Amino acid sequence: MKIDSQPIIKILLVDDHPIVQQGLRTTLSSYSQFEIVGGALNGLDAVQFLKKNHADVVLMDIIMPTMNGIQATKIMRDEFPEVKVLALTMHDEKEYVVEMIKAGATGYLLKDAKPNELIQAIDTVYQGNVYFSPMISNILVKELIAKPEVEKTEASDILSSRELEVLRLVAEGSSNKIIADQLFISVRTVETHRERIMKKLNLHNTASLTIYAVQKGLIKVK
Repeated sequence: MKIDSQPIIKILLVDDHPIVQQGLRTTLSSYSQFEIVGGALNGLDAVQFLKKNHADVVLMDIIMPTMNGIQATKIMRDEFPEVKVLALTMHDEKEYVVEMIKAGATGYLLKDAKPNELIQAIDTVYQGNVYFSPMISNILVKELIAKPEVEKTEASDILSSRELEVLRLVAEGSSNKIIADQLFISVRTVETHRERIMKKLNLHNTASLTIYAVQKGLIKVK
């Protein structure tokens, strides 16, 4: 089930229920583009694992003993920014969704998702884009778009016209390479624009950039 040119994606499983981890291992083992590099029963163990080992994507539960998924995600965002965190949980309450996204997760999926959606979510966040299941997208739209503080300034007052173009394309899910080709600039220039945009907006990941773009009406939620 592997596309020849697709790299191996190293995955860390973080869930306090061993039976859940075993189920994920069984599901993901059917796909040769994935390699399960470890499992952790809480956020603290996951952070300690990453200090000695590499993972591309972390499948993160939220409610766990010792250190929960929100706390662990914040640490990973700061200490291992190259690692993508995909929340995989049974909780669809808005508080958990919003806090996980603020913490740095670039995806949020419920545990009742079908295997093909899980595979799509992993591939999406690995590529540097965001993935929210339809239910989670609805929660984000309802809870985040109407925030009054984001209406105080216009995006055009903060960002240059080129930065607005880059932001719009990032929020639509385009990779750096696609953005570079579309705007006739180098990939490195795209990366520089992304860094400047995040610094100007005080945002830290693609998920927060996407939410900001939706709030400002730069893109429409499907």
